[in-house]
Amino acid sequence: MGISRDHWHKRRATGGKRKQPHKKRKYELGRPSANTKLAPKRVHVVRTRGGNQKFRALRLDGGNYAWGSEGQTRKTRIIDVVYNASNNELVRTKTLVKNSIITIDATPFRQWYENYYALPLGRKKGAKLTDEEKALFNK
Repeated sequence: MGISRDHWHKRRATGGKRKQPHKKRKYELGRPSANTKLAPKRVHVVRTRGGNQKFRALRLDGGNYAWGSEGQTRKTRIIDVVYNASNNELVRTKTLVKNSIITIDATPFRQWYENYYALPLGRKKGAKLTDEEKALFNK
């Protein structure tokens, strides 16, 4: 059959049936979802209307993430999919979709924070700093 993005197969607002105005057309084409998984990067190129291209991410292991309150964005590694409000199956299969809650590697943000504020972040309480770290924080 094929995935179609038409609206004429649906019923009218009154509940009446619509006549089929024409067969499926190329411009009504739909494609299957990517279901992007958490794994080493794999991206396929899809040819679209007008010879343009879309990049379909089948697997990803990193991305560009923002620390909103600090106004900082860094490219970092995705560690795990923790929660998804729409479906627990997406968490179990580690599927990356919009609005899924994930854990990321915080190292780039921690390095920026320590450099900008000259304060240690994410260290255990009472842990001794090395001489190099002390020198960095006491500039």
